[in-house]
Parts: sequence; C-alpha cells; structure tokens
Amino acid sequence: MRLLAVLVLLGLTGVFSSLDAQTKPKDEEVVRVDTELIDVPLSITDKAGKPLTNLTKNNFVIYEDGKAQKLEEFTSVSAPFEVALLLDTSGSTRADLDLIRRAAADFIASLRPGDRVSIVSFRSVTRDNRTVSLPDRIVGLTSDRNDLRMALDRVGTGNGTPYYDSLAEIADKVFKDPPADEFRGRRAMVALTDGVDSASISNFNDARSKLTDKGISTYFININTREYFEEKLLGDCSSAMRFSQAQINRYYASFSKGSKVEKAADFCGLGDFERLAISKALYELAETEMNDLAKVSGGRVLPAADLTEARQAFKQVASDIGTRYSLGYYSTNEKRDGKYRAIKVEVKGLPAGAALRAREGYTAPSN
Repeated sequence: MRLLAVLVLLGLTGVFSSLDAQTKPKDEEVVRVDTELIDVPLSITDKAGKPLTNLTKNNFVIYEDGKAQKLEEFTSVSAPFEVALLLDTSGSTRADLDLIRRAAADFIASLRPGDRVSIVSFRSVTRDNRTVSLPDRIVGLTSDRNDLRMALDRVGTGNGTPYYDSLAEIADKVFKDPPADEFRGRRAMVALTDGVDSASISNFNDARSKLTDKGISTYFININTREYFEEKLLGDCSSAMRFSQAQINRYYASFSKGSKVEKAADFCGLGDFERLAISKALYELAETEMNDLAKVSGGRVLPAADLTEARQAFKQVASDIGTRYSLGYYSTNEKRDGKYRAIKVEVKGLPAGAALRAREGYTAPSN
C-alpha cells in the first residue's frame, strides 16, 4: 500500500509538471534562455548642466537599429553603482603619487555608501632581465571604505604605461562576473590618465570592444602631461625622456604603405622635430580614443590641467555617477550574428536644452 501511494504521488507530480510546461508561455522561455537583457546606462542634464532626477519609466522610449523595443527594466538614480578606478601612475605623474592618492580618496568619499569600488594602477616587474610595466589590480570591488583607504596606500608606480592592457583588465577581471541585480546597467570605469599608451600587449580596439559590449560607462579625467613630457623629450638621447619602441611603431603605422617618410630604427635616430611630431600624434590619438569610448558608452571626458583640477573633475564624475538612470530590454532581434547594433534612447517631456548621454550600441553574440 505504501509503495502504491508513492507511485501515485510520483504520477501526480509528473502530471503537474506537464501541465506547468504546457501553460508556461513559450515567449517567456525564449527570453530567459536564448536572449540577454541589454543594459543601457544614461544620464540627463538640463541646459545649465544640472542632472534631471525626477523621470520615470514612462518618459523613456528605446530603439535598436531603428525598431522600438519593450522596456523591461528601469532603475532610478538612487540605485548603487560599481566603479573601477584606474590611476595612471607612470611618466610625469610618478612625482605626484601622494596627490593622486588624495584625489582618489576624495573621489571615493564623494560616492554613496552602497557604491562599490575597485582600484587598478600600474606596477613594474622584471622579466627575462628587463623591466616591464603591468596593470595592478590592487583591490576588487568593495564598499568597505577602510579596505579602499589601505588599497590607496599600496598604489605604486610603473616605468611604462600599460593603459590599453589596464582597460582590458578592468573588463576581463574587475567586471568578469555578471552584475548582481542591483548593479545591472550600473557599472562604470573612471580613469585618471593622459591616455598615451607605451607598454601594452592589447590594442585600443580590443579594449574598447570589451568595455562597450559589457555596457560599462567610461569616464576619463584627461590629465595634461604633454608640456612636461615634451620639455624632457628633446636634446641628448641618452638623457632625454624616451618614447617606447611600441609608440614609435604606432606613429609610423599611421602612414600609408606608400609613404616616403624615412623611419628611424630607434629613439636615438629621431631628430627633435620628429620627436615633437610623434608626441603630437600620440597625444591627439589618445584624446580621440578617450572621446570615442566615452561617447559610445554614455560617459564623459573631463580635461584637467593638473592634479588640482583633477580633484574637481573627480567630484563632477561622482555627481554624474550618482544621478544616472539605467534601462534594460530584451532585443526583438534574436539572431546570434555577431553584428553591431545601434541603440537610441528618446526621452519624453524634457525641457528645452536638455542633454542626454547614453550607451550607443553593442555587439550581438555569435554562434
């Protein structure tokens, strides 16, 4: 009798499971299994530059490749954020390490208690009898302010600038795991840097793709080091501040294959005029790359003449992060074709002169 009761119970369980499978909407199954929620972080300011923080889900319309999408998620400005803080401690900034630490401490203090921060810097190591500079992930994402203060004390310096590698490190390591629900669409990278890479294995396009495909808003405090660098760039090559070989190669690669520009084999083969031309090209490239990545991700670039201005720029970034919305939708395009898809956000009921910054697109997964 007991065996019969068990068999009846198992049979009923199978019936209920079958009924549940029959009544569960097929569309819901497709959404959960075959598609991903696309996160769209954004910020909106009035004509005076002040954030508009009283908008609701009904104010927003979102499009992908021109087709309207159903808004599934809406997070107001009060939700917490996860922030990767990249501190460029190479080159001319090495002498200002204490100022960098204080500026970073001010930034962290400006964030809200629930916000989580990771700190990434540079470090030099010896490999095969030569010194190389690498990204240094000093602390992972944490809201413990004491841990972050101690981490800032451990920020060191690097002889080179693995800037692109550090961007990739943030995407691959800091934001390796999917965000918890409370942080969906609310992840950002904030970099204090001049953006001039000298030591990376990665390139900018790879790092850009990794960050944008994860929906990470990118902010740059563009510290002006060009004048300092060029003052030490000229003269005797044995005592001058040098370009890395990677920087020289990057400069020459910008010319067409048929160019008649004479290429120097190394730094000492460069005259002062050509050194200045390379410096100008590298700094212009860095500015272009920062503006491009900030725009496509919905972030900002804030120029800073020195570290005093950088502290004020950090405060502006903290304010911006604390007043961002995030939207989420499931794409109606279920193709896994690996193609880029453009995102456009429209906001109803905005006052004249209001400005919107939002994620501009993503690359679809591929089979």
